[in-house]
Parts: sequence; C-alpha cells; structure tokens
Amino acid sequence: MKYLSNVTTLALDKEKCIGCGMCEIVCPHAVFSVVDGKAFITDRDACMECGACARNCPVEAITLDSGVGCATGLINGMFGGGGACCGEKTCCSK
Repeated sequence: MKYLSNVTTLALDKEKCIGCGMCEIVCPHAVFSVVDGKAFITDRDACMECGACARNCPVEAITLDSGVGCATGLINGMFGGGGACCGEKTCCSK
C-alpha cells in the first residue's frame, strides 16, 4: 500500500547509522534495506510513521514525528469521514 506522496517526516542520518539492521527488521512496510553496512530508505512513501524504526535504532539515526503526515490523514479519514486525505495532497492509492 502506498500512502500520501512526500508527506512523511521520516529522515535517516547515514553518518550515524551503524548498519545493525533493526530498522529493516521492525518496519512493517519494508521501508528500509541494509546494504554494505548502512541502512537506506527504499520506499519513503510506504512509511506509515508508526515510529518502530526510530524507537529501535540504537544510535538514533532515524527520526520522524509519529502520527503526523500520512498516518494522520488516514486516521482522520477513517474516523472523520470524507476519505483518507491530508487536505493538501492527493489521496492515497493502493
């Protein structure tokens, strides 16, 4: 599933990354891969901003604001009616 394009707050500091692979292990949407001892973001728009990656990164190389951006758009759409949309971007596509 893809979420709203270019709205996630996900950021990866490759200088801090030690290549432990925890982000790749805990991410429910396979947003990360580890290659040659460093993590990289493979599909930024697949991030649902759950925060699992940031909470499990031992060196704090990953930052994001859990529950903002796409996740908030989806939640508001589910509970507020009117579909899953952030109001400024086009709505999600599957």
